[in-house]
Amino acid sequence: MASSTALICDTEAWKDLKGHVEDINKTHLRDLMSDANRCQSMMMEFDGLFLDYSRQRATIETMDKLLKLAKAAQLAEKISRMFSGDHINSTENRSVLHAALRAPKDAVIKADGKNVVPEVWNVLDKIKDFSEKIRSGSWVGATGKPLKDVVAVGIGGSFLGPLFVHTAIQTDPEALESAKGRQLRFLANIDPVDVARNINGLNPETTLVVVVSKTFTTAETMLNARTLREWITTALGASAVAKHMVAVSTNLALVEKFGIDPNNAFAFWDWVGGRYSVCSAVGVLPLSLQYGFSVVEKFLKGASSIDQHFQSTPFEKNIPVLLGLLSVWNVSFLGYPARAILPYSQALEKFAPHIQQVSMESNGKGVSIDGLPLPYETGEIDFGEPGTNGQHSFYQLIHQGRVIPCDFIGIVKSQQPVYLKGEVVSNHDELMSNFFAQPDALAYGKTPEQLQKENVSENLIPHKTFSGNRPSLSLLLPELTAYSVGQLLAIYEHRVAVQGFVWGINSFDQWGVELGKVLATQVRKQLHSSRTQGTALEGFNYSTTTLLKRYLETSSEPQI
Repeated sequence: MASSTALICDTEAWKDLKGHVEDINKTHLRDLMSDANRCQSMMMEFDGLFLDYSRQRATIETMDKLLKLAKAAQLAEKISRMFSGDHINSTENRSVLHAALRAPKDAVIKADGKNVVPEVWNVLDKIKDFSEKIRSGSWVGATGKPLKDVVAVGIGGSFLGPLFVHTAIQTDPEALESAKGRQLRFLANIDPVDVARNINGLNPETTLVVVVSKTFTTAETMLNARTLREWITTALGASAVAKHMVAVSTNLALVEKFGIDPNNAFAFWDWVGGRYSVCSAVGVLPLSLQYGFSVVEKFLKGASSIDQHFQSTPFEKNIPVLLGLLSVWNVSFLGYPARAILPYSQALEKFAPHIQQVSMESNGKGVSIDGLPLPYETGEIDFGEPGTNGQHSFYQLIHQGRVIPCDFIGIVKSQQPVYLKGEVVSNHDELMSNFFAQPDALAYGKTPEQLQKENVSENLIPHKTFSGNRPSLSLLLPELTAYSVGQLLAIYEHRVAVQGFVWGINSFDQWGVELGKVLATQVRKQLHSSRTQGTALEGFNYSTTTLLKRYLETSSEPQI
């Protein structure tokens, strides 16, 4: 067994895969796809989901070698340690227990020897009770009007995850019905334009503000919270804050100092990483206010279903494990630096931005968990758009430019079906025709010989040739409900963890976001002193000094 400080690239399993790349480079997906036994072995079903990864540049032998790599990386032990509450986030000395946030009431998941599930459900029950009071109108604003509009203030994981889920379920018939007459908006950017857009058309009398910040010190979130507090108190007086503002935080002292009643603060824990927090009060509170707790509980159950599958299913049939291993294969062995996330569903338009954070903030690391520099690449550049919009945007590059492995996500039954009389197929069928066609176009391509047979003129043949052999995978969901949105989220969360476990990195810290914040503090101090005392610029390089000088001379900000 490898010692804890050894790098995975020193193992026989890694070297074996490195050598195997040569075999794969001799194959083409056209040939791989003609082997029905291989294709069948690369399809699986779980809880209504259907995964087909036969269009990956991999053989049955590749998969065996990847499973051996998982063993060399002690993947089973690492997954077990995560679910057991071990402090696998070693740089911050924390457990990683987002799975506990959606565990059934009778589950036992321990952190530091204590079952955390009862604490989780205490908060969920409190959210259920509070959201029902707001939605029923038994809790009203300062002037006696019901609070039908919610602005959730948070950034990063406190924004991207909840926004993704909100966008995904808002046209689901059940969620749509339960959200009637209500609005949910998300304020993240410190840019005052974002504030202006979020309060545009809202009345402070009918608005509830949810401030989401674990420490209640996040600079952007707290300035936005103070801005909305000013908006409320200017209209309704200082005492209105207690009726119109609540918090999701662990810092009750600062919540109270801000003017929010600590009884109206909803807790979460340090074993919840920001980008993994949508299943905590961070997401559950604003979503329950909009859709009712029963809809959001279905989302949690969907995620929990995948948690149990991930924890207990043998690796050769384990969806997040297989997806994670294939990503490692694509990044570290085949050398593909990016991944396109392509949901053929407009409701999933905010899925790629959320997964960008889950993946890139987790696995964008250059050293091992033991601090050793890595001689191989980790992480991938994630991007995506809903199909078919993406087809008219960047598919040119993925068909004839760089090779970018693609995740195609399709839905069998539309949330809002339309069939026009006289059309050949329904609108959803039209969309899904592309979902089925694009992976084959990427895999097979089009040869010069085929083009010649079609009498394409010689000078155009190079331009119309498609090399093919471009990998993708297809994930088909029966319908897009709160439950299946939970499943989808958990698959990607665990896939990211698998990649990190194999690479031997800590996927659960994010020190890379700190340095820019520290430097911004120095700029903030300089701007203040330059504006208030006319202090000269000092301590910055020539470039930054020039830019700051120009900004101070030409900006129309008021003198403070």
